[in-house]
Amino acid sequence: MIKSFRIWALASSLLVLAACEEVNPNFQTEAQQPEMVHQTAKQLTDIIVHDIFSPPVASRIYAYSTIAAYQAAVPGFPEYKSLEGQLNGLENVPKPEAGKEYCYPLASLQAFTKVGKTLIFSEDKMEAYQQKLYDEFTALNMPEEVYERSIAYGNQVADHIMGWADGDMYKQTRTFPKFSINDDHARWQPTPPDYMDGIEPHWKDIRPFVIESPDQFAPPPPTAYDLDPKSQFYQETMEVYEALQSEDKEERLEIARFWDCNPYVSHHTGHVMFATKKITPGGHWMGIAAIACKKDSADFMKSTQVYTLTSIALADAFISCWDEKYRSNLVRPETVINRHIDEEWAPALQTPPFPEYTSGHSVISRSAAIALTSIFGDNFAYHDDVEEEYGLPSRDFNSFLEASEEAAVSRLYGGIHYRPAIDNGVAQGEKVGKYVVANIRMKEES
Repeated sequence: MIKSFRIWALASSLLVLAACEEVNPNFQTEAQQPEMVHQTAKQLTDIIVHDIFSPPVASRIYAYSTIAAYQAAVPGFPEYKSLEGQLNGLENVPKPEAGKEYCYPLASLQAFTKVGKTLIFSEDKMEAYQQKLYDEFTALNMPEEVYERSIAYGNQVADHIMGWADGDMYKQTRTFPKFSINDDHARWQPTPPDYMDGIEPHWKDIRPFVIESPDQFAPPPPTAYDLDPKSQFYQETMEVYEALQSEDKEERLEIARFWDCNPYVSHHTGHVMFATKKITPGGHWMGIAAIACKKDSADFMKSTQVYTLTSIALADAFISCWDEKYRSNLVRPETVINRHIDEEWAPALQTPPFPEYTSGHSVISRSAAIALTSIFGDNFAYHDDVEEEYGLPSRDFNSFLEASEEAAVSRLYGGIHYRPAIDNGVAQGEKVGKYVVANIRMKEES
């Protein structure tokens, strides 16, 4: 009888102890771990690399996923402002139920991963990652009703964001015709080694996030095609041809390779062909955003803000750039050089499958750099090791703008862009980035 009582008492004590552990009074503070934001953004990047999304499409995935995360978190951080009415067409985002407790970091990451999972192919990879997140939040021992309510709110926001995304013309452009080419030597032609069709020729039809229209910041037209050796175009072509004939060839090659960011590089050896998957240009800048957040010790909400603003700047920059690419439809240096100067010449980087002008790296890098500078300042030095996992060394930069300048000129060193596409691309990206920053207010003015 005494033994039975002792067993009952021990069991009762364990139940009481377990009950005490069920509710962690510090769960709200412990839930605000910025590393969870970084891990989630990195998971999305890894899946984008695996699924081989083109750079413009990848930028759309980042934008909607991070906007969903931001909107689901905003109600828990009153110093931050909703993006409703600030982004084109975004209105009436669901609000949490008044008087109820939520874990907003959980809602935020639920919204992020649900939207991300909807936009990628490898849903199983995101589902596996979601389970890891659930385990981490469950371990915080928050009240069950708070946990379930937060998941439900994250789903509400995610569904609303996806409903908004459905109106951006992306689905319709999947059915539009391929880009047609002709025999005009001034116009873009598919390039070696795969001679792929032009990627996303209708991207200008995608609804922008902040800019008013795809051609709002259209650059001046490219240099007129002219093969006279004394012409400006011919001189620009020769600059590309001779870019790696300088004394600093190795440094230029290193810069070109560091900023390559080609999601699909094909390799041909005899009859064998294989591909290398790498990060997109937007993915590289999202990685830079993570580096900046960690160096700054940014908290959960600031990190979410950084990813969101950067992704919006990238997405609108791609829309602006692609609008110009398929309007000017300029031939690539590789085609001109092989036809008229040196048929054996090959660029250091594989030429991407779309028209030359303007340089995508120049436009999107500058736009992202402007967004990051608006948060972290002009002289934010950082160590960029984003590409190490792809076998490339790290590089150091004194500012985001300095990095964007190097990203831009890397396309000349790589043999895939003429100088005007770079210089005018930087100017175009600066205008997009400044417009995005000027027209979004993510924090209440102090």
